[in-house]
Amino acid sequence: MSNVTNPDQLRRNVLKSAATAAAGAAAAGVSLSAGAAASDKQTRQVASVTTRDGVELYYKDWGPKNGQPVVFSHGWPLNSDSWESQMIFLADQGYRCIAHDRRGHGRSSQPWDGNDMDHYADDLAHVIEVLDLKNAVLVGFSTGGGEVARYVGRHGTKRVAGLALVSAVPPLMLKTPDYPGGLPREVFDGIRAGSLSNRSQLYKDIAAGPFFGFNRPGAKTSQGLIDAWWMQGMMAGHKNTFDSIKAFSETDFRADLRKFDKPTLIIHGDDDQIVPIDASGRAAAAIVKHAKLLVYPGAPHGLTDTHKDRVNNDLLAFIKG
Repeated sequence: MSNVTNPDQLRRNVLKSAATAAAGAAAAGVSLSAGAAASDKQTRQVASVTTRDGVELYYKDWGPKNGQPVVFSHGWPLNSDSWESQMIFLADQGYRCIAHDRRGHGRSSQPWDGNDMDHYADDLAHVIEVLDLKNAVLVGFSTGGGEVARYVGRHGTKRVAGLALVSAVPPLMLKTPDYPGGLPREVFDGIRAGSLSNRSQLYKDIAAGPFFGFNRPGAKTSQGLIDAWWMQGMMAGHKNTFDSIKAFSETDFRADLRKFDKPTLIIHGDDDQIVPIDASGRAAAAIVKHAKLLVYPGAPHGLTDTHKDRVNNDLLAFIKG
């Protein structure tokens, strides 16, 4: 019994050892932090910018920093991850590829207000200005195409070399008296109802069905694409994605498109069940002077994944041209 350490003494010894170790670790941590701070000036990549109204925007900046900038705007309710196939391809070709998570989406802040196209466009402008991008090619997918169009309408093209709209919502998604080719309001009311009822299930249904065309006879389904789409959607704020339905469906981009004065590429699938080509791609091409329209036969809305090799090469050819 005399060889057994007294419990109180054992506890004191353990605490003393722990305190000594913690002090040593803290000292080492100070030294390491100081060294890291010095080296950070050379190597650290800032991953976010803060807008004038206090919204933090996460962004990716891939490829050589001296390459021509290609700036990507993503669709609803996704984030910049949805562009990774195009970004890794073009960055490997020597281009500087930048994509931010729209306010309320992905890793960016989730503000209660400001979930509209004017703010989206101003946020895009803020990213471009903070990074001091010049001679940039702006590429917008779906809702991101509206973001790019409104950017041109509000900020012009002095920093822009070219514009690409991919499966994009302009000119106008909603059917109105002076735009009869749009979709009935009931379509978007249904999306809103689904979002409020069960947002997670809505996203699963969209991804497993019309977005990638997996609801077509004989379609080869990819569970990976479905899961990635759902995950990105659920990373976004509920209020932000709900408000964004109005933003992408009711914003009229016709005046913005008339301000396009740079080479413009429009890519659209003729089996797009989300943003039908006649109300969008073909109509936009009729407004933008000298726009080049590439129609992908049988392609769905999400062709940046289902037809990514063709999209990558078409974008590369456009940027080089």
